[in-house]
Amino acid sequence: MKLTVTIARILTGSLFIFSGLVKSIDPRGLAYKMQEFFEAWANAGFMKGTMEELGHYALPFSISMITLEVIAGTALLLGWQKKITTWLLLLLIIFFTFLTSYVLFSGKIKACGCFGDCIPITPVQTFTKDIILLLLAVLLLIGQKYIRPLAKPFIGGLIILLALIGTLLLQWYVLWHLPLADCLPFKKGNNILELRKMPANAIPDKFDMTFVYEKNGEKKQFTTDALPDSSWTFVERKQQLIVPGKNNIPAINDFSFTTSAGNDTTEAILSQQKNYYLLFIKDLQSYPHRWEGDANLLRDILRAKKTIFIITSQVSAVKNRFESIFKNENMEADNFIFSCDATAIKTAARTNPALFLMNAGVVKDKWGWADFDEAGY
Repeated sequence: MKLTVTIARILTGSLFIFSGLVKSIDPRGLAYKMQEFFEAWANAGFMKGTMEELGHYALPFSISMITLEVIAGTALLLGWQKKITTWLLLLLIIFFTFLTSYVLFSGKIKACGCFGDCIPITPVQTFTKDIILLLLAVLLLIGQKYIRPLAKPFIGGLIILLALIGTLLLQWYVLWHLPLADCLPFKKGNNILELRKMPANAIPDKFDMTFVYEKNGEKKQFTTDALPDSSWTFVERKQQLIVPGKNNIPAINDFSFTTSAGNDTTEAILSQQKNYYLLFIKDLQSYPHRWEGDANLLRDILRAKKTIFIITSQVSAVKNRFESIFKNENMEADNFIFSCDATAIKTAARTNPALFLMNAGVVKDKWGWADFDEAGY
């Protein structure tokens, strides 16, 4: 029993630390995943107002959850406060199992984000992992008497404190800069234009099509190869998915730039055979307090005769912010500010704002808002 508990302790503690650290390099990613859950529950009518309100605090929840995972795993490995730690682990795993079961059985969320974007796993794999962890957590709770501390309480507490500070500092750093490991389709070296295309080995969905026609008050369904004569009146077309396709969604999907007139200008912008900049601004509400780095950046790039396009979900507000800068350069703001869906911007840019250096659709470099001075334009 002692050996079994020791093995369970090492596996569970190590997995919790690993899971927390993998997500800590991109806490916004987990925050966006949490928002998906809150939105799904709100849309399902479950405490709609509360879920919508909780969605505004997704980032603090993300930081807290990541930190708690690392601390719980570290405490288990150290054998520090074993009674509290084993109960905490059990409660966390019960909560995680509830989330992964919702992902698996509801089908409303594609993945739980348990290991962030760098290690994607399927809902079935995630749920299976949590069931195993749940059994291990119960074993640890029952056999906690076999958990021996690896250090004196003071030393153990000091290590826990250092783990807490280190995890928080890591997350604070990437929130100002960019994730330490970029596992998104918009990472440096990727060609956005190519990744917007359908994969070469894509298998499309197969649908069964039927048509409803009416005659003398009677409605009947007809297949494509057996349509009725002209005496029947068409009512509607019905489409049913027969065989789901495979690999039929581009790596970069629903990502487009729109002009003030509503025209899609994505290809025109990204196809330019020269260096140019994309400044992504999701919104102005979550900007750093009294920060003017974006205005200074825009002013310097325009004076250097470089090309820059501003991609935002708040065109009007962003235009007001920068209009005087464009006027001073005798330029029309509408020619450089384009609309993009906020969700697409969140996926592309993990800080708000963020700057990309592009060439012919390829991401040459990128900077978080705290590193704009290093852009070297």
